[in-house]
Amino acid sequence: MSGVTVVVPTYNEAENISVLVERLLALEPQVDVLVVDDHSPDGTGSIAQGMAEREPRLTVIDRSGPRGYARASIEGLRAAIARGGEFVCTMDADLSHDPDVLPGLVERARAGADLVIGSRYVDGGELVVDWGPVRRAV
Repeated sequence: MSGVTVVVPTYNEAENISVLVERLLALEPQVDVLVVDDHSPDGTGSIAQGMAEREPRLTVIDRSGPRGYARASIEGLRAAIARGGEFVCTMDADLSHDPDVLPGLVERARAGADLVIGSRYVDGGELVVDWGPVRRAV
């Protein structure tokens, strides 16, 4: 276990999950990845499970109960906390959160910060994907 677990709630992210997991697993310091799939009909969970069979730092939870981002996030956070480790974070599977920012956040946390939050709305923050005007307004 690396000490850092990244919880990734997913639903219909087959197009992105491999790229995201590979980028997360390539990070230094090393992180563990916990994919919490809401029983995606597009095969997201199967793709992640196939990767997990080859990668011990990847775990997949396939949820079949009530769906939703919040429920998947809570289940993932509970599972990550139960595993132990130093830090837990969440990341969206659609690549709207840049995995390359994570080492800097971990560094700040290890330096003693009580809470570290990544935001695209702070100085130096940016949108990784091109959201339309309606999504930006939300």
